[in-house]
Amino acid sequence: MLHLKGIPGKGITQLDLGTTAPGSIGEYWLHLTDNGIGEPVFLPIMVARGKHDGPVLGLTAAIHGNELNGIPVIQRLFRTIDVKKLHGTVVGVLVMNVPGLLREQRKFNDGSDLNRIAPGKGDGNVSEVYIHRIVERILKKFDYLIDLHTASFGRVNSWYIRADMNSEITACMSRLQNPEIILHNKPNDGTFRGAASSLGIHAITLELRDPHVFQFEVIEDALQGINNVIYHLNMLKGEIIVNSDPIVLCQRSYWMHTDEGGILQVIPRVCEEVKKGQLVAEVRGIFGKLIREYHAPEDGIIIGKSVDPINPTGSRIIHLGVKTSVINNEI
Repeated sequence: MLHLKGIPGKGITQLDLGTTAPGSIGEYWLHLTDNGIGEPVFLPIMVARGKHDGPVLGLTAAIHGNELNGIPVIQRLFRTIDVKKLHGTVVGVLVMNVPGLLREQRKFNDGSDLNRIAPGKGDGNVSEVYIHRIVERILKKFDYLIDLHTASFGRVNSWYIRADMNSEITACMSRLQNPEIILHNKPNDGTFRGAASSLGIHAITLELRDPHVFQFEVIEDALQGINNVIYHLNMLKGEIIVNSDPIVLCQRSYWMHTDEGGILQVIPRVCEEVKKGQLVAEVRGIFGKLIREYHAPEDGIIIGKSVDPINPTGSRIIHLGVKTSVINNEI
């Protein structure tokens, strides 16, 4: 194990959960790859190992470099977790896409989306090797995964969950978050959640509103939801707090796109229900003349929307959740 001069935490090349003593928290820098001049790329990882045996819950943030809300969620959890009473281990990967975060960009430094190429390749290109090593050296240690995301640049999201609601375990993990919306979404090939599911790891994705900011209300909501999962798994004793507000369940979703360029105004709010034929957006030319109106193709709810007015042809308008129902959140 390397001790990094002047930097808190220890340098490691493999995540060995046994390195952290029972009843303690370890802070590590996992050497994953090297950059173009041979400098190491480190991932910051926290490990809370309980005094007692139990499952391994993994929390991952910032697989997209502009998705920041998940970082303080993990930090706050580790500040409050009682490792003397903890059964099992909680692993927090504070930043997965370190090169992207340092560049303040969504994608990896070769332009790839790490959440579309998992599990990568051990002998692939730079991004494929990077995500492959995360899967091999970190993800495979988990029994459960909560992957923390936000919207991308120029968009805003509701507080929603992506999960396979046909799975009793992931459906329960989702409801424990008390989100506004749950999107039934089977693990897609290429996503980190999909890579976890293919390994038999129970995984859900948390979409924590907006990019490139800290939004403390949804950070608190996510922290409570993760604690609910910890209590439900009997890793710690605590009160599961379930909101009385109903949750909207969407069976599927899709994005609407523009077919005319210009200045875009999206009209509905996030979480607003819309009816088929309802006006949802307008595109105007640079002199203010109306060019095109867009209407909802069917009934649904606004999961996310574009807030960037600069709209080339083919830009996103709304993320529409459809075939909706209401869940009374009872665990």
